[in-house]
Amino acid sequence: MRIFLTFLVFISSVFAIQSNLTLNEAILLLKRNSSSIKIAKFDEKIAKFKTRIAKSYNYGNLDYTLNAIRSNDAGNVFGFKLQSREATFRDFGFSDFLGGVGQALSMAGGDFGTFTNIMSNPAMQDQLLDTAPDDLNYPGYRNHFQNKLTYQVPIFTGYKLTQYKIIMKDMEKLSKLDTKKIINEEIYQTKKTFYNISLVENYIKHLKKLKQNIDKLEDIIRAFKKEGYAKDTDILEVQAKRASVLSYLNQAKLNRDLAYQYLEFLIGEKVSSISHVNELAPLPKESINELVSKTLDLKMAKLGYKITKENIKLKKSAYYPMIGAFGEFSSADDKPFNDFIKHDSVTFGAQLKWNLFDGGKKSAEFQEAKVKHMQMAEKLSLAKKGLALKIRQIITEVKSKDYDVKAKQKEFEFTKKVFEQYEGKYKEGLEKISDVLIKHSQEIQALLELLKVKTVRNQKVFELEKLLEGK
Repeated sequence: MRIFLTFLVFISSVFAIQSNLTLNEAILLLKRNSSSIKIAKFDEKIAKFKTRIAKSYNYGNLDYTLNAIRSNDAGNVFGFKLQSREATFRDFGFSDFLGGVGQALSMAGGDFGTFTNIMSNPAMQDQLLDTAPDDLNYPGYRNHFQNKLTYQVPIFTGYKLTQYKIIMKDMEKLSKLDTKKIINEEIYQTKKTFYNISLVENYIKHLKKLKQNIDKLEDIIRAFKKEGYAKDTDILEVQAKRASVLSYLNQAKLNRDLAYQYLEFLIGEKVSSISHVNELAPLPKESINELVSKTLDLKMAKLGYKITKENIKLKKSAYYPMIGAFGEFSSADDKPFNDFIKHDSVTFGAQLKWNLFDGGKKSAEFQEAKVKHMQMAEKLSLAKKGLALKIRQIITEVKSKDYDVKAKQKEFEFTKKVFEQYEGKYKEGLEKISDVLIKHSQEIQALLELLKVKTVRNQKVFELEKLLEGK
């Protein structure tokens, strides 16, 4: 039963269709489902891990190494025995040396004085010293197992690691702003589509009323024809007009369907209907300077300026010496982990490395970083001016469109009244049907122009919002 209920919940979630969807709900679904936003979030996580990597360099490295070797190379075998603290005089070839000494004793017949004379003989000494020790030169195979713990840590890097960590932290912030830009672009598309749906559905509503007017007009013409006041051509003319209105209506419905499909693509959910918004999107009320300070581009430019400043310090670190330390604990034997403590060894050390000459590379990189910082300062100044100009232009365009909306609204209302008057005059026989239909066409044209102006006006508002950081 529990499996069945779980299956039902899964099926309902998969095939759920959003109805009366609000704009805020659409934005929440967008943030949850958008692949573009998810990809940007992954970039954020990658940047965060890079910051962790930068921090990790301060703590150095602790490495464990296990070497397992088998060799009969004389140097290796002798070294292996020294590392495992098991070297004997035999390993130095003393058995061959003692054999020569024994031979000298035999020649002396046990007389110490004679033995001393034999050993003092340069020829005898050369013979003994030139003897190639077999144990040393031709050892047998030996296994060697070495366990080693090595810790290396930077002590002073000329502040390089500190600056690198700061820069990577700023890069992480930059990645977050990049994500916000992508989110803003997706929200921009969602809002634009949402408002377009509201506008086109209202447009469809008006077109349906206009079609109803044509239907009523046709009924009037048919009634007039029965009484001999209208002709067949009048009916054909009004029918042609209805076909034109139906074309506008069907085109509007197709545009609405396309808008719904695009909205579904953006938010990753099926949508049957939306909760309509006001036809005109509200314009932000802050001052130009306040709006500029909220823009993502300005925040990114400021971060870029800060990064280039930190980069100067990073390049300057090349002039300082690099100091590091290391410690090593190891144990070796011909058997793995055998007599570990007995055969252990400890090594400590430090290193100072200071570049004294590199053909001017350090100086060139340092000067390059300074020039980039000055360049970024100019870019930051230009960004402030450019953003202020862009925001002013958008606000001016929106306000201009507000006047256009009022004018087109009046024009639409006027054409509506004119059509009603001409329709009334036609009933009284004072106007031709063709003149009435012309006024009807003018009403449709005014409605279409009103829709276009509102669409462009809203798009400009959303362009402004897209520049801002938002929530």
